[in-house]
Amino acid sequence: MARFDFLEVLCTLRDTGMVPVFYHRDAAVACQVLKACYEGGVRAFEFTDRGDFACEVFASLVKYAGKECPEMALGVGSVTDAPTAASYLNCGADFVVGPCFVEEVARLCNRRVVPYVPGCGTVAEIVAAQEAGCNLVKLFPAGCAGGPSFVKSVRGPLPRVQIMATGAVEPTEESLRAWFEAGVACVGMGSRLFPAPRLETGDWMWIAGKCRFVLGVIRNCRRK
Repeated sequence: MARFDFLEVLCTLRDTGMVPVFYHRDAAVACQVLKACYEGGVRAFEFTDRGDFACEVFASLVKYAGKECPEMALGVGSVTDAPTAASYLNCGADFVVGPCFVEEVARLCNRRVVPYVPGCGTVAEIVAAQEAGCNLVKLFPAGCAGGPSFVKSVRGPLPRVQIMATGAVEPTEESLRAWFEAGVACVGMGSRLFPAPRLETGDWMWIAGKCRFVLGVIRNCRRK
């Protein structure tokens, strides 16, 4: 069962502003990355279903977060079918993210009262996801789907749509400012937060510092 309720998770995603997107087959490494992000101020983390036994690693993360990262909402990403979503929900996922909109996943998450954030690349997909009860949608791949200009254009006729941009978001002031000025609710960020050399050397302080920098930029963008 999820540790946080539906509204708490949505507020955390929006208020934090940045969701790290990460996968590693080693649970020990994944736990260290989760802790580094937490120490850097992150309060929502997406572990992707991208490898064998990923669900087992996720279960370890949930247990670790309960003790070491008590305010962290832990979600699963790259979900494309309801059975996979169910497996992670049974492990305690607080939210579910996918690269595309899948109606069966939406129905499952609605029954469990857990936020589902589906990937959308067109206005029609966004509206379909909203009609299925998705309060937050993921623009994916954000760069190919039109970038910040797409977000700004969509929020004209759909001013209440909440968008998380994932893909082509960089941990720089220029990139983050463009996305948040366009009107995103939050952004997802993966490999740029976790360069392979930093993972190989266990440089968790660097990851925490990068998260802290990104969140600081986001706060400044929101003040203007």
